[in-house]
Amino acid sequence: MLLWPSTIDYFLSALTTLMVTVDPPGLAPIFLSLTMGMTPKEQRSVALRATLIAAGVMVGFAFFGQTVLKALGISVPAFRIAGGLLLFWISFEMIFEIRNRRKTNVASTAINEDHIRNVAAFPLAIPLMAGPGTITATMLTAGTAYGDPLKLSALMLVIAIVSLSCLLTFFVAEKLSKVLGVTGNLVLTRLLGVILAALAVQFVIDGVKAVIAAG
Repeated sequence: MLLWPSTIDYFLSALTTLMVTVDPPGLAPIFLSLTMGMTPKEQRSVALRATLIAAGVMVGFAFFGQTVLKALGISVPAFRIAGGLLLFWISFEMIFEIRNRRKTNVASTAINEDHIRNVAAFPLAIPLMAGPGTITATMLTAGTAYGDPLKLSALMLVIAIVSLSCLLTFFVAEKLSKVLGVTGNLVLTRLLGVILAALAVQFVIDGVKAVIAAG
């Protein structure tokens, strides 16, 4: 029975981390700009394909990320510290609106070059949904779940929930953008940025503790 509180805490922590990092509501206006001129059916197709690709990337790094680290000679605590610093920078960008401007620039470039032909894969799935920040967060949360079937199952559920949230956001993107408005989007992004900053600092603290304990 003692496993359940630990698993629930892990689930809530992983859900918060990935939900804030992916930021489904923040993707709504970008999705609209990328699919401008498409029919509703085409928009749904792009949304579904992008969600499946992003979910596949997250699952892949959750299961094989540690193997890649070992092959490169990188310890999990070291990656946790580096990942925490990266997530902190992402939170900094979110708070000061740098991240949204960069995402918009990436989206505009893709529209000009590919004419929306492969928009689901790039840039929607990668790097807007499953970018460096999301991959880092997934590997960090997975690092504490290896060897624990309950926590791994919880992480898969988290990935499914986050992916489904993105899909639902894309389906109601136009309505959501109108409801939140410019001010609502700005406030939400900054609030999520502050939460992510706190989580990033915790990752660094955990990594430093692991290094000290090991050595």
